[in-house]
Order: sequence, then C-alpha cells, then structure tokens
Amino acid sequence: MYQQWRRRRAEKRVAPGDGRALQRFRWWQVPGRALFHLDQAAPWGPPRRYAVDVRHWGNQSSGEVEARLYLDGRQHAVGRMPVAFPIEGGVIEVDMSDYGMKRCHFVADDGTERLLTPDPRSPEGRRARFGRRHPGVSRAIGAVSIVFLLVGLALLAQEIAVPLSEIPPIAERFGRIEPLFDLPRWLDVTLAIAAALAATERALRLRYHWLIDAGAS
Repeated sequence: MYQQWRRRRAEKRVAPGDGRALQRFRWWQVPGRALFHLDQAAPWGPPRRYAVDVRHWGNQSSGEVEARLYLDGRQHAVGRMPVAFPIEGGVIEVDMSDYGMKRCHFVADDGTERLLTPDPRSPEGRRARFGRRHPGVSRAIGAVSIVFLLVGLALLAQEIAVPLSEIPPIAERFGRIEPLFDLPRWLDVTLAIAAALAATERALRLRYHWLIDAGAS
C-alpha cells in the first residue's frame, strides 16, 4: 500500500519533455552526470530505446535535480526526483542520494524489476566495467565501503546519544552514557571523509540502504 502511494506521488511529478535530442556523454561530465539506457520490446515494430539522463548539480534556474526521460533519442518526459516515469509495461523509478544515484530501475507491471544499463562512459558504467573485469577486487572494495559506513554510523550514534543522556530527566532515569570512542580530531575527519567516499562508491553501484548509507549524510 505504501509503495503504491509513493509511486502515484512520484508519477505526479512527471511533465512532458520538449523533444530535444539526447546529448552524447562527454568525458568532462563524469563528476556531475548519470546516464542509463533501457531497450524495451514493443508489441509492434522494433524495440524502443529509453534513456534516463540526470545532472547531479540540478537545474540552473530552479536548483532542483531533475531526471529526463528520452525515447528513441528524444526528450519524452522530465520530473523532479524522486520520480516514476510510466512506460509500456511498467514504470522507470529514479531517485538519488546526497552522494549519487540510489535508484534507476524498470519496475514491470508484475512487480519484477531490473536496473537500467549505465552508459559505458558514465561513472556508473566505468564502475560496472571494473566490477566485471576484477570481480574479486570489486567485492573487496564493496566490503570495505560497508565497514567505513558502519564505523561512521557508530560515531554518529555516539554523537547523538551522549548529549541526549546529559538531559536531566533522561540522565535521572537511564544514567549518563560515556563515550565509547574518544578519537583525535584528525582521525575523526579522516573517517568522515572515508565514509563519504564509501557512500559515493556504493552510489556508483546503485547500492543504497536507508540506514547504512543515510548515516553518511
């Protein structure tokens, strides 16, 4: 029920596109652009090719981040994220976090879903290619990313819990919480940077967990 409500709300964000042509991905756009493709079989004629184009730094006039849906190379629809684009046979759901993409999936009418294919020149495409060529190293990097995010989450929980425990009513009922970690400033900053890099690495693989990844924000 909640998922259906979220989808209906996301679909309301969709507006018609202006028909402009899809721009080819350029190397200098790597820090701020994501591009995904989907070839979808049509009941008639050849397959239809969809593309989702996201510029991370947002629309220059509104400051909001939009996803743009292209159909056979022409802009078909736009929407402020999170957005769900209705297409033949289902919807394309698009969303992002503070560190990059967290969702760009085709969800069929029967509930099955699959990730759109990242453009090979995009950062997500480059990360996927690295994973195919070096699967062992890729899994190790993914594991290290989770470790840094969990460490960051533990430090964040301490920063919240310790001051709360000093509030008189809470301290009287539960007692004060002593910090488990007393890190030097340089290490604290280093771990924060490491957690941000870990969240970015997971975003390149469109891996997102509401607790683990949100803790890096």
